[in-house]
Amino acid sequence: MQKVDCLIVGGGILGVAVARHLQSTFSHLKCLLVEKENGLAKHQTGHNSGVIHAGIYYKTDSLKAKLCIEGLKRIYEYCDANHLPYKKCGKLIVAVERDQLERLDNIYRQATENGVQDVKMLDSNQIREIEPNCRGIRALHSPHTGIIDYGLLCRHFGKSFEQLGGRIVFNFEAEKFLSSDDASYPILVKSKTNSALLSRYVITCGGLQADQLAVACGGSKHPTIVPFRGDYLLLKKSNKDELKINGNIYPVPDPRFPFLGVHFTPRMDGSIWLGPNAVLSMKREGYGLFDFNVRDTIDHALNRGLRKLAWKHMSYGFGEMRRAYSLSATVRELQKFVPALTVKDVERGPSGIRAQALSTDGNLVEDFIFETVNTGQLKNRILHVRNAPSPAATSSLPIADMIVAKAKECFNLE
Repeated sequence: MQKVDCLIVGGGILGVAVARHLQSTFSHLKCLLVEKENGLAKHQTGHNSGVIHAGIYYKTDSLKAKLCIEGLKRIYEYCDANHLPYKKCGKLIVAVERDQLERLDNIYRQATENGVQDVKMLDSNQIREIEPNCRGIRALHSPHTGIIDYGLLCRHFGKSFEQLGGRIVFNFEAEKFLSSDDASYPILVKSKTNSALLSRYVITCGGLQADQLAVACGGSKHPTIVPFRGDYLLLKKSNKDELKINGNIYPVPDPRFPFLGVHFTPRMDGSIWLGPNAVLSMKREGYGLFDFNVRDTIDHALNRGLRKLAWKHMSYGFGEMRRAYSLSATVRELQKFVPALTVKDVERGPSGIRAQALSTDGNLVEDFIFETVNTGQLKNRILHVRNAPSPAATSSLPIADMIVAKAKECFNLE
């Protein structure tokens, strides 16, 4: 049976960044990353909008703000050093109604306090200079916000991990974490296909499966991971020149609701994504409008925190569901920023699933949550990353540093 020093579970950008940094920091360790799919970046990493965020929205001096700002800088540096493509296309946060101006001013003040570089406020004429098809009263401009193919970046992290001496195994869905009879390799990890290996230590970065991986080790059921699907529209290729979008166009977020709202996002392949909405998915990894899983649906029904969240945001939820099935409802929201857009200009595009940690009181968990097994033979041998909140992709490199530092402390690595 294969024996390794440290097993990393999860082939999304965070798991691969952690594996790469762990192998680089502790070169004497034999590290192995396992992924249940047949390649890296198959879920959240490969289905997100690809925005490199600048750290605008997050509370001053918060960990999320600091990690995002550092993450942006390090992604650009990594891409430059390794000749990976990205675009600094910028971002506008546009106020289209006067009651949004105070919120926009607060965001601007917060962004400057966070140290976001070169942000400035634009008037309606300056908005049109950057985005000729966009209309608004005022807008916050972030020129260093960018776009990237996070799947490509994740796979490059994986290549770097392997060059450092690590190994990646696909089609291994870790299901059981048991005590072994080998004192030197005390963790027996079994997959759903009965493959097995032994490890000294385990780090899980399971994303949509984070809570289930923790429970499989005897950990807490809470916080639970609730999957929210975001459906995008695409600007038709025949209309891209006429309705040219140069950079990201975002609304002023409403603090009463948990998501940012629909926006315009250019992609590295030249396409323009419009959206997304945010609806509860009846399947953890279900990207279709009608995807359904019995177990996941029952879990939702029994989730007390989810019932509280749904009750608190019922009207918002119905609006998001309407936009999931109605192109015209989504286009009406987008027309607030680009009035020339019509239903004829768009078609249905891809969808992504966001792993949202939810507490029992019905609040979305915005903090980082780590959990260790602290009883029996596996005590201080397994570290679960139960929540690494957005913008985790942008912040993946500094978050990986933080997780490896936590693992060093937990596992007493030298």
